Amino acid sequence: MIDVSIVGSGPNGLAAAVVLARAGLDVRVFEAETTIGGGARTGEATEPGFLHDWGSAVHAMAFASPFFQQFGIDKRIPFVIPEISYGHALDGGKAGLAWRDLDRTIAGLGRDGAAWSQLLKPLVEHGQNVAEFVTAPLLPLPRHPLTALSYGLRALEQGSKLGGLRFTGEVAPALLAGVFAHSIGTIPSLGTAASGLMLATLAHSVGWPIPIGGSQSITDALVADIEAHGGVIEKGHRVTSLAELPSARAILFDTSGKQLLQLAGERLTPSYRRALGRFRSGNAASKVDFALSGPVPWANADLRKAGTVHVGGTRHEVAAGEAAVMAGKYPDSPYVLVVQPSTFDASRAPAGTHTLWTYTHVPAGSGRDMTEAITTQIERFAPGFRDVIIASHATVATELERDDSNFIGGDIATGAAGFRQLVARPVLSSQPWRAAPNLYLCSAASAPGPGVHGMGGFHAARLALRDVFGLPFPSLGL
Repeated sequence: MIDVSIVGSGPNGLAAAVVLARAGLDVRVFEAETTIGGGARTGEATEPGFLHDWGSAVHAMAFASPFFQQFGIDKRIPFVIPEISYGHALDGGKAGLAWRDLDRTIAGLGRDGAAWSQLLKPLVEHGQNVAEFVTAPLLPLPRHPLTALSYGLRALEQGSKLGGLRFTGEVAPALLAGVFAHSIGTIPSLGTAASGLMLATLAHSVGWPIPIGGSQSITDALVADIEAHGGVIEKGHRVTSLAELPSARAILFDTSGKQLLQLAGERLTPSYRRALGRFRSGNAASKVDFALSGPVPWANADLRKAGTVHVGGTRHEVAAGEAAVMAGKYPDSPYVLVVQPSTFDASRAPAGTHTLWTYTHVPAGSGRDMTEAITTQIERFAPGFRDVIIASHATVATELERDDSNFIGGDIATGAAGFRQLVARPVLSSQPWRAAPNLYLCSAASAPGPGVHGMGGFHAARLALRDVFGLPFPSLGL
């Protein structure tokens, strides 16, 4: 018998393995694919020498996540933090710019600068408290109740039609809509507002870091630590039954809720089983990677300084596009999330060339190649974009699920990120990771939800240490 089996090697599964291996336990990780990392992988997709992130490309939680802070990720691998965390392209060469410097952002928003300050400055000033609040379960009461109240009131405002009343121009509302649309959902809604406010806060408090060498660098650092402490990772080992696993004192699942039901349904507590049965997958992403002969020729030159650019027009256009996806349709004017990593990391492309990471939102289960739709939308705000394309590679929603079974129908959040499923993920509890005695769900289908932060694994591992092994939480630092 071994101590711990972990099914899945995404960032949460690896975070759990780090904690448990450092506690001196015999840990074995089983990964279905031949590569490790889930949504945090990097490799060639278009042309030789062009390195593209398969999943996440910018890591807003890398410096704010309590797990990564304790792990010291910033000391293990190099990052670059763009001056402009994200920008939002608008017609006529205009753009909204969310500088890491909050005051510079406020100054650039003109008459809406004061409203931006009133919305975000109280959160930015307590950015670490915000990060701790959003990466912990709602129960018991938060450690920083005043920060939680401030955050909650702002999410309520921005999640309703009242949110648009704060601003008088078009730039600030569009800038917010772009970051709210990271969650695939209705704008406005509590779910998109809650997630978007967190990202907007981090943009001004710690920035949106980009790891040198791509997301694979984060995965490699986690794997190196696991193996240094005796953990074993088995690639290409798809688990279809618990009987295929070695006998273990505890099993952690970095899987979708659907997979947990299939693997261990009869062992789950009735309430947890019912909760997983109600848990909904969300709509999907459709991704296109580009190899470029030069930088994107944005009409607004400042967008070249941004790590991330949101493309989709005004707040109304972004909201309409997301509403179409929620209705099972393809938007006429899609929202496109664009990351330009080679602007900051020369290792990502041959000299003088660039990589570009993009995705748009589509109905769940889509098999449509969105290359032309994405290219057209970028060209709208960057005339001449087509002329710098060397090659492209499309990954449709169904292929995302094929390459990572957690992403059901192409749902990269591993469960719809509506307000209810952010609060009760998958159950409303102070310990939502415990699925049954000795069984724990640690993926993005559990609290605190999607993102490369490792906190699902961190919390589940801490609970298993207490429940099963009676061990203290180990030091995670170098």
